Amino acid sequence: MQEVGIQTEFIKLQQILKLAGIIGQGSDARALIAEGLVYVNGEQALERGKKIRHNDVVEVKGLGSVKVVMED
Repeated sequence: MQEVGIQTEFIKLQQILKLAGIIGQGSDARALIAEGLVYVNGEQALERGKKIRHNDVVEVKGLGSVKVVMED
């Protein structure tokens, strides 16, 4: 599982997917969410603007997963 550090309180789902290199652009996030392939902390994600906070785990079935950590 990849770890990505952020310095803010939260980051939007589509932004963390881009930052982790799982997707190339925001429309990719929309497609993956519509197909039911994106999960946050084990629950299916339904919106690309969902707030992702420290220690959240985002998984895209078949593409990988990322844990959000506090960046020093």
